[in-house]
Amino acid sequence: METDLSLTTALRERLAQDIAAAGGWLPFDRFMAQALYAPGLGYYASGARQFGTLPNSGSDFVTAPELSPLFGHALAAQVAEALTQTQTDEVWEFGAGSGALAAQLLHALGDRVRRYTIVDLSGSLRARQQATLEPHGERVRWVSEWPDRFSGVVVGNEVLDAMPVQLLVRHHGVWHERGVALDGDALVFADRPTPLHPPLDVGGPHDYLTEIHPQAEAFVATLADRLDQGAAFFLDYGFPEAEYYHPQRHMGTLMCHQAHQASTNPLDAVGLKDITAHVNFTGVAVAGQNAGLQVLGYTTQARFLMNCGLLDLLQQASTAERAMAQKLMTEHEMGELFKVIGFAKGALWTPLGFAQGDRTHTL
Repeated sequence: METDLSLTTALRERLAQDIAAAGGWLPFDRFMAQALYAPGLGYYASGARQFGTLPNSGSDFVTAPELSPLFGHALAAQVAEALTQTQTDEVWEFGAGSGALAAQLLHALGDRVRRYTIVDLSGSLRARQQATLEPHGERVRWVSEWPDRFSGVVVGNEVLDAMPVQLLVRHHGVWHERGVALDGDALVFADRPTPLHPPLDVGGPHDYLTEIHPQAEAFVATLADRLDQGAAFFLDYGFPEAEYYHPQRHMGTLMCHQAHQASTNPLDAVGLKDITAHVNFTGVAVAGQNAGLQVLGYTTQARFLMNCGLLDLLQQASTAERAMAQKLMTEHEMGELFKVIGFAKGALWTPLGFAQGDRTHTL
């Protein structure tokens, strides 16, 4: 507990310096970047155990690979097909978390993968990944940034939602950007008028809070620029644009997670909890297309995993394994809220995961 308090105190002091250097007001995306990724202090950089199935493990949330290894085994069917279609033999994973998904994919794909490259900014997570993936030896490598040119199949599970977002607030019909300021020693929200606005008009006169995602869109555009030949599959929670900026979603999607409890206040316990926002999949798709990628498909996680053979895998699983894996598909768990989007560069085909239930038309 003392270590936690010292970390959050040090991070708050750093944020206070950043706010002062910025003239007393820090845009929320810059605050979020520090809260999550400040070296040695941010949530993903401090050595905390984020990923796990139960709070007593010291974790804050669970992701699909921790929930069931069948997630990675089903995804492997799509990755294998993409490797064949793009004539590549390397997998790239961004934001590999605990390393569970990498272990599942490597086990399922076997010799089909010559090299598995993990791109992760977190040194503490890298150490955990290295311990998990030690049996796979030199086939796995780590890099802190992607190269200028590369080929292969890219996977990213819950990576887009962890990218800093800008907060926009409509007060009395006028859009403001929400940032962070200081009130004495306390971190507080502060809003400033801005020419920024959501990509869609939000109907109604009511006040409205939402997010825009320039960093996630820039990430996909950079992927398009550097990928010579290959495909990419991103799995995350979110909506197409028309749902994201629906007039009734007036409180936005920003959420924090700590000890498997959700909250909406990112200024409390800064550095000790995850901060996330849902993905605008329309913005991601348009950014990819504008930069030269082709959209292969877009569907729910449930439909994608079923297309990739998860139901067959469940028949071979134990009762306990089935119960956990069912959460990947059920509507009130991950099945409907989580979506999958696929991109390709230099090859175009109808991927296994989008063969039925493709929702690209909703983007």
